[in-house]
Amino acid sequence: MSFIEVKSFAKINLALNVTGKLKLLHKIESIVSFISLSDLIFIKKIKGPNHRISFYGNFSKNIDSDNTVVKLFKILDKKKLLKDRKFQIRIKKNIPQKAGLGGGSMNASSVLNFLIKKKIVKISQKQIQNISSLIGSDVILGVNYSSAILKSNNMVKKFSKCPIFHTLLVKPNFGCSTKVIYSRVKKITNSKFNNPKKLMFNPEYLARQENALELAAFSRYPKLKRIKSFLENLKNPLFVRMTGSGSVIIAYYQSKKDCELAKVQFKRKYKNYWCNTSKTI
Repeated sequence: MSFIEVKSFAKINLALNVTGKLKLLHKIESIVSFISLSDLIFIKKIKGPNHRISFYGNFSKNIDSDNTVVKLFKILDKKKLLKDRKFQIRIKKNIPQKAGLGGGSMNASSVLNFLIKKKIVKISQKQIQNISSLIGSDVILGVNYSSAILKSNNMVKKFSKCPIFHTLLVKPNFGCSTKVIYSRVKKITNSKFNNPKKLMFNPEYLARQENALELAAFSRYPKLKRIKSFLENLKNPLFVRMTGSGSVIIAYYQSKKDCELAKVQFKRKYKNYWCNTSKTI
């Protein structure tokens, strides 16, 4: 059997609020979309006693041996949902780690999507939610890629045909630990997204929002604040915002030309930083 290629798209937080604190985690709400930047996953069924999961590419270093895809297969095997079938998975990592782009979580989502669509795994929506939550809190967002609003009660409302943004993504030569950034959060706000509407994806609405994790990230890494300020002064973006817990900062544009020009200007000053233009899907 030959490999089947599956794309695993990067997730971005257009806006994010911290609405409470649980015993070990924070409660959040977020306006979420996906961009065309993707990891490439190659899947095939194999004979043998074990699954074979490997990573390669620019951002494949130091991936935990107990990564999200390994966790997914452990859960599926434990629940006997694969009926002893084994798979080889090779993942080309094009999405940076510790970037706020949900690369690892979306890898698990994409593999689970594939197994469901090919009817290799037959499970209910409730089982999908349960399996996703056992791997990571944002895995469910990547099951059937679509713009979404994550409410503070952890329910997800999905939307189609949302406004398209051209995006300039930049990442300094360090990543942000989600655990560390959340541990520095002091500001808790009332929920704003518990009545999700499609208009929340309009640029005018999004420009008035924020990522509540920026304060914590910028106090820990002042360089991120300087990058955001620099991007805000390039070719009039609609808005500039950190995604997730960082360290990627994103400038949003309606024009592809303006976005590409901003990339050229950014690279002149920050020659050694990762920089990528993409667009929402």
